[in-house]
Amino acid sequence: MDVLTQEISLENSSIKLFIRREDLIHPFVSGNKFRKLKYNLEQAQKEKHCSLLTFGGAFSNHIAATAFAGKKIGFETIGVIRGEELAAKIQENPTLKFAKECGMKFEFVSREKYKTKDSKEFISELAQKFGSFYLIPEGGTNDLAVKGCEEILTDRDSDYDFICCSIGTGGTIAGLINRSFSHQKVLGFPSLKGDFLKEDICKFVTNTNWDINSKYHFGGYAKVSDELIFFMNNFYSKYKILLDPIYTGKLVFGVIDLISKNYFPLHSKILIIHTGGVQGIAGMNLKLKSKNLQTILNND
Repeated sequence: MDVLTQEISLENSSIKLFIRREDLIHPFVSGNKFRKLKYNLEQAQKEKHCSLLTFGGAFSNHIAATAFAGKKIGFETIGVIRGEELAAKIQENPTLKFAKECGMKFEFVSREKYKTKDSKEFISELAQKFGSFYLIPEGGTNDLAVKGCEEILTDRDSDYDFICCSIGTGGTIAGLINRSFSHQKVLGFPSLKGDFLKEDICKFVTNTNWDINSKYHFGGYAKVSDELIFFMNNFYSKYKILLDPIYTGKLVFGVIDLISKNYFPLHSKILIIHTGGVQGIAGMNLKLKSKNLQTILNND
């Protein structure tokens, strides 16, 4: 699959910066969600399942993508959603509203209960309630998802010195690490606080040519600041590329900030992976408007 790669012109810099537009793969199953679901959906069909069950939060790109893909292919879909209070706010939440319109059934659980999502006891409870299903982990990350994400890179990408991507559950960067060349460095930019991600990523990789920069999470998952929103809006005005506030906005901010601080060697060639997720802009803008804060520019 050929995906558009755009050069990002940088003033007064010897660095060459490019962005891989995985967000353009599909309007509803874009970026890494397309990659992660590809082989999981094939496996679900092979095992003759009729239902898909997965997990996510209020702004989850994965929930939206799974709901649409399931509807398109003919699976029933079930979303286990973090936060009981969201049950009464479906129509106010663009992500959940879209998923429901695609036919997804919801199971809203407390944040404490959600922490047990990987336990056999909780999965058994869900099976008793919903019957047989094909289980896709939170964020879609498993061996089949990593296999799909390995296809983001090709042999033609060997001339890049750095491959940069955002990190949620670690599946995308794992695929990039596995497919990268030994002379390349893969850099991950987490959207969450904490150093637990390295352990999760190590479950899927053996290469050591990678690192994580945890300085650009802007307070944690789904947290933003005026500085980040200003940067995203300026980036969109200049390059006509939408960035999402959960992942790629923080990623691109981080890479460009590191360039300004001379982190990368002179004449480096950097590839940023745009993993999609722009569906989350609508929900974030509602949240920002409710607080009378600056909103994110988009195509609407």
